[in-house]
This record gives sequence, C-alpha cells and structure tokens, in this order.
Amino acid sequence: MEIRFDHTTLGQRVLFGAGAAATNIAAALRDLGTTRPLLVGGGHAVEVVDQISEQFAVVGHIREVVQHVPAERARDAVVLVQEADADSVVAIGGGSATGLAKIIARDTGLPVVAVPTTFSGSEATDIWGMTEDERKTTGTDLRVLPRVVVYDATLTQGLPPDLAVHSGLNALAHAVDSLWAPRADPINRAMAGEGMRALVPGLRGLRSDIKDVRAHEQVLYGTYLSGVALASAGAGMHHKICHVLGGTFNLPHAPTHAVVLPYVAAYNTEADPDSEARIAEALGTAHAAPGLWDLAREVGAPGSLGEIGFTEDAVDLAAELATAAIPDSNPRPVSQESVAALLRAALRGDDVR
Repeated sequence: MEIRFDHTTLGQRVLFGAGAAATNIAAALRDLGTTRPLLVGGGHAVEVVDQISEQFAVVGHIREVVQHVPAERARDAVVLVQEADADSVVAIGGGSATGLAKIIARDTGLPVVAVPTTFSGSEATDIWGMTEDERKTTGTDLRVLPRVVVYDATLTQGLPPDLAVHSGLNALAHAVDSLWAPRADPINRAMAGEGMRALVPGLRGLRSDIKDVRAHEQVLYGTYLSGVALASAGAGMHHKICHVLGGTFNLPHAPTHAVVLPYVAAYNTEADPDSEARIAEALGTAHAAPGLWDLAREVGAPGSLGEIGFTEDAVDLAAELATAAIPDSNPRPVSQESVAALLRAALRGDDVR
C-alpha cells in the first residue's frame, strides 16, 4: 500500500523535570534574550512566581484568568502588555492562562513560555480561541505557539482529584480527535497512539494516588504528545462540539470534553476501523467507545452533560452551530439531526456499551 502525506511538525522547545520549573523558566527567558516578562496566572505556583520575580524585571502580572478567553479581557491584556513594554509572556496555569497568553502573542508577536499546571495540552498547539457574544471563535496562527513549554510534575500535584482526571481526559480527547481530524497522517497518528498509551495508565495512577509524581509525569508526557498530534492534524468533530458547548453555553471546559468523548467515538469508530483499533489497543479493550466510557466511569468523570449544566432546550442550537463547524474529514457524515441525537444521549448520560 502506498504511503503519501504532507506533514508539518511545529518547532517548540520542551523542558521537562519535576521540581525544576523556576530554573527552566529562567533558562528559557535568558535563551530567548528577554528580561521584561509579563506573568499570566500562577495562583497555584506562588513559589515559582516569586523566584522568577527575583530574577527578572517582571513588568506586570495578570492573576485572574477566565475560561474560554472572553474577548474583552483579552483586549485589556494586550493593552497592558503594550503599556508595560513587556518583551515576553510567561503563562503559569491551565488552558485559560495559556489561552490568554496566546491572544497576547497573536496581537503583539511576543514569545510565550507556557508552564502548565493542568493537562490542557493547549501549550503544544498553535490553536487560539476567544469568546465574544456567546460564540467561541478559534483559529491557527504560528505566533501563538509557545516558544518554550516547561513541564514540572510537582505543579500538577496540587490539582483536586476530580479536576486532574477531567483535565487528563481532555488530553485524551486531543489524541482521539486527531485521528480523524482534517490533516490526520501517519506521523500524528503515531504520536496520538503513544499519547494514549501514556495517558490511560497515568490517569488510573492519578485516581489511585493523586500525589504520585510518576503518574503526573506520565500524564504530562501523554498530554504533550496528544497536543502535538492535534496541532498537526487539526481539530475534529469532538472539539467542534465542545467549543460550541463551552463558548455558547459556558459549560466547564475539561468536564465537557470528558463527557462528550465516548459519544463521538461511538459515532465515528464504526466508520473508521483503524482508529477504533488504535484507541482500543491503548485502552486494553475490545472496542473503543465502551472502553472510553468505562475509563471515564473508573476515574470519576461526570456521567452526563446534564450534570454540568446543559439542558434540553439548548440542544437544537448547539447541534446547529456544531454541525456547521464539523470538518468534512469526519469519517462518518453528520447532520444537524445526528449531532442533536448525540448531544441528547450525552445530556442523559446514555450508556454507549
């Protein structure tokens, strides 16, 4: 069988080491030639923030970040950066902190050093997102790709157990969705497969012992690989649905991904046996969607969209918006009716097994 594809790997430095966040951030800033960073987030990493502030002329600190990156806050942040004459941005936090830093980078061209404290995976992509007038807009731009990612497993050890597993399932969704995304190819499928093989046991390890630093390292490693796969392949059906649920209905980001994932897998895998096999192999199960469903129950994910604030009267609008955004690459054709049926199943928490 002939192999033919066009693959792009994004250029990014990764510094990985438990307990080394401050040292690695300092090294990254110096190697970038920057001396006047602006900090975003860092509320759960006070010691790291203090150490960076002692070494560099920090020109500002945006402590409060909001999920889905409200446009007004993003514009205010850009103005602050320009007025403070910052020469770099250090984002310490989850996807919301990284997301805000990305908009700053998009609009100013400043380099970003991302220091994840959750398993969002946003740090590995050139995808930005911003919400305005109850609509979430996303796009890709190489300027938003963090120049350096600093991973430190001690920074995720403080996550509450539920948030940790929800965030990790969000990372797993990056791997799964990249398998049928618009630019899927053998390289990002390989990265997605390795990412899943790290994330599944890592998530189980976190559920067993939330302080297990080795489990945190494994999930961070899997998170990065899955994010790289998504950045290369693009966002597929799963992410388009979740962007609508978050941007228009303000559902919480990671729990939404955790709930929706088995339903999208159930919809798509019967038309994509190769992806079915990859996902099932990583899960150690016979079939992908039931395996994802069981894993979510095992690690304590929410059981339905209804539990996290979605309602029946929102289904039709959500289906309309999501259907318009789902790419043509999806392995199974979609319609507004089929997406509405998927959302209703997720709303109720129907068993996919």
